[in-house]
This record gives sequence, C-alpha cells and structure tokens, in this order.
Amino acid sequence: MPMTITFSELRQVKDNLPDGSMQKIADELNISVETVRNYFGGSNYSEGQSCGLHIEPGPNGGYVIIDDLTIWDMAKNMLEQHKVKQDE
Repeated sequence: MPMTITFSELRQVKDNLPDGSMQKIADELNISVETVRNYFGGSNYSEGQSCGLHIEPGPNGGYVIIDDLTIWDMAKNMLEQHKVKQDE
C-alpha cells in the first residue's frame, strides 16, 4: 500500500541513518547503493535506478508517494536499532 510523506521527512530519515546504512541496504537487497540514494531523493540514474517513489510539489519540499516500502522499512528499522544502542 503506498505511503505519502513530505520530502523533508524522507530526508530526515536519510540524514539520521548511521554511517554505512545505505550500503548495507543495497547489499541486503542486491541493488546498487546509488539506487538506495535515489530512493532518498538522489538523482543519479546513470548508475542507479528509480525505486518506486514519486515527488510532487508542495510544502516542506513537496510530497513523496512511496509505492514500495521495502527500503523505507529497512531504514526505519536501522534507525530504531541505532537508537537502542545509543540508549544502552
């Protein structure tokens, strides 16, 4: 089921990921790291692919409609794990 968030929210998740997270997601999904970066608002389509999100104009950088939540769910899980480690 598609999810709609603001571009600012998408970038906030990306900016808070621990170092190496994008490579880890890419490795686990067997896709290029550029494809993962494109998911979070990058635009290097010569080395990466589009990954099921659409950006529409609007407040807070616009609206992002995510068709495939696989990368989103992995990123949110990594953020949660990172937070738990910091709290220990």
